[in-house]
Amino acid sequence: MKSKFISQILLTGLFMLGFSGLMAQDVFTTVTNKNGATLGYSPLSGVKILILNGLKFKDLNKNGKLDKYEDWRLPAEERAKDLVKKMSVEQIAGLMLYSIHQSIPGAESGIRAGMYGGKTFAKSGAKTSDLTDQQKAFLKNDNLRHVLITTVKSPKDAALWNNNAQAFVEAIGLGIPTNNSSDPRHTATVTSEFNEGSGGQISLWPDGLAMAATFDPTIVQQFGQIAAKEYRALGIATALSPQIDLGTEPRWYRINMTFGESSKLTTDMARGYIDGFQTSLGKAEIKDGWGYNSVNAMVKHWPSGGPEEGGRDGHWAYGKFAVYPGNNLQEHISPFINGAFKLNGKTAKASAVMPYYTISFDQDTKNKENVGNGFSKYIITDLLRDKYKYDGVVCTDWLITGDEGKTPDQFAGKSWGVEKLSVAERHYKVLLAGVDQFGGNNDVKPVLEAYQMGVKQFGEKNFRERFEISGIRLLKNIFRVGLFENPYLNADESQEIVGNKEFMRAGYEAQVKSVILLKNHQSVLPIQLKKTVYVPKIYTPASKDWWGNFVAAKFDYPVDTNTIKKYYNFTSDPQQADFAIVFVSSPQSALGGYDPEDRKNGGNGYIPITLQYGTYTASDAREKSMAAGDPVIDPTITDRSFRGKSVTASNTMDLKTILDTKEMMKDKPVIVSVTATKPMIFSEFESHADAIVLNFSVSSQAVLDIISGKYEPSGLLPIQMPANMSTVEKQKEDVPFDVETYKDLDGNHYDFGFGLNWKGKITDNRTQIYKR
Repeated sequence: MKSKFISQILLTGLFMLGFSGLMAQDVFTTVTNKNGATLGYSPLSGVKILILNGLKFKDLNKNGKLDKYEDWRLPAEERAKDLVKKMSVEQIAGLMLYSIHQSIPGAESGIRAGMYGGKTFAKSGAKTSDLTDQQKAFLKNDNLRHVLITTVKSPKDAALWNNNAQAFVEAIGLGIPTNNSSDPRHTATVTSEFNEGSGGQISLWPDGLAMAATFDPTIVQQFGQIAAKEYRALGIATALSPQIDLGTEPRWYRINMTFGESSKLTTDMARGYIDGFQTSLGKAEIKDGWGYNSVNAMVKHWPSGGPEEGGRDGHWAYGKFAVYPGNNLQEHISPFINGAFKLNGKTAKASAVMPYYTISFDQDTKNKENVGNGFSKYIITDLLRDKYKYDGVVCTDWLITGDEGKTPDQFAGKSWGVEKLSVAERHYKVLLAGVDQFGGNNDVKPVLEAYQMGVKQFGEKNFRERFEISGIRLLKNIFRVGLFENPYLNADESQEIVGNKEFMRAGYEAQVKSVILLKNHQSVLPIQLKKTVYVPKIYTPASKDWWGNFVAAKFDYPVDTNTIKKYYNFTSDPQQADFAIVFVSSPQSALGGYDPEDRKNGGNGYIPITLQYGTYTASDAREKSMAAGDPVIDPTITDRSFRGKSVTASNTMDLKTILDTKEMMKDKPVIVSVTATKPMIFSEFESHADAIVLNFSVSSQAVLDIISGKYEPSGLLPIQMPANMSTVEKQKEDVPFDVETYKDLDGNHYDFGFGLNWKGKITDNRTQIYKR
């Protein structure tokens, strides 16, 4: 009622001024220009419309005249240069901030918590789309304009929240809009279901290794085009993706988010992804491919986080080192310089880059400095900026300026290599390295402290210029996508766009194309509909989530039995079944390569990461680690080797379930469906499976469509499957295609590019283009 009343007053006033082409909705109003920009603004913000020679412009700084940054006819760079000169140091520093994770509405507790008038959302009576107290504070007091959005209640709520946020910032300062962003949010899960007659909250696609398994860059470009439209309908103008680290280390925790170990395939996938996200076509284009359907792509992680020693991950102190025993850094850089920075589309290159947490060990040939990539002047300035001429935004990964935890396995700050510096000194070192933005920091104070350090060392004029360089880069990414003209959304249209049935269908078809048929002994697949199937329950042990919280153990069906019943008659009695499907996950190492109990008992704490279900002893591991050391929390550990230590996969019961099912089914077919997040060892069970269907985290419905023959399999392996753990230990973390691959009983090698269809081994143009 309030917004309608406001709109009526506004419309009356505007018609008295003789404006035409108006539409009022919610907290904003739009004004059209013939053959020019459509302007959206809030009637509560104090912004007025200026008319010059019949054209309309927003007076964002409310000074009664048209400034260059308000002139939508001018190039983005010219507008950015004009605006940054008008900004205070405090405002530029705020532009350098990137918020911690925000959910809509604010969570009741945890890292995404938010308060509304001092109360949690459940007790506040607030609307889902309202800003939290914390959001209002960092937008106003810290001048933050880059917000990372995570969960949203609905597309409509996200659109309304965006409108509230944009109206809030439009009313303060120079009227700089928020540039909202997201980590990948289109990923399908085992329970995802595609219904041809309806849409969803967002279209669901294969991601990382799953997308790579299609071996088709046109699919990832189609995804980018669709995802960009959905992002913009949610109020999101920056994607914290794609992840184009080379997956050369098979044990790495994040290999499932990569496009695999082929630099050529990854390069082409990166180019297609970014072209899809960043390119606006037709009337949506503003200039040079940028426009109202464009989403800035923040490609990650420079110069690659893939070669983590022993497969440990840089989110934790135990995984802070990336190593290059094969001296192969250049190949890891290739997808960036030959893909992300050489697009086919008019936007030319990815608009932003994120370095990884890791220390690229002994790769700084100039300064001989082993620090995290975001702190390294060699990695950022000498390589990225100077050698490869990249002048877009560089944003740190989240929380690199924070203090690390008390033990190497605690999830906390990730100040690798500069642990002894203060928080402000770390900010200063990041700036000196050539970085523009601080991921996961809502607080402007340490940035301003770093500024004063720069003034002391270089003088006010010089360090103000340093700030302005970053300010221009950041502002260009906001100007180019049209947010200064109209950052507002029609919430009803957003609801219709996001997850519409055409987008859902495209995503589902891509899921099916990502499923890989590894084994089909005596052509047991496809299996006709309405046969009777036995599916065993799976024991899932207790585990910890990303944040260290415990998840309870369970014993249940690994997929929705209602989904299975749409294909087959379902029985819990193997004797009544015609065949069995065993749904398992690839082997999981719960501790990520570090065991605090081992450290308490006098060891160094470091243990193997296994890719097999059964107990494994690392007898062939490196005798001495290539990198080690932590000057703060464990300075005495100078060797991170785990040679001779043993581990067992946390989900070792998956293997027993496969073997038990084969015994119970006797001569009847057993199909093993593996949802994998890494390469794995197949020798433990391959001989007990009549068919093996592999997916990299897509829906079980897509898998069943392959098993039942509704679709023919076409996926190919984007990574090698090792013959054993010995070859894994002997391979070099930075080198692709250097393991002995598994050979099954049918004589097939589970090598890069391998996959079966109903006729046998797939050989097509994809396997010719993308060879080892």
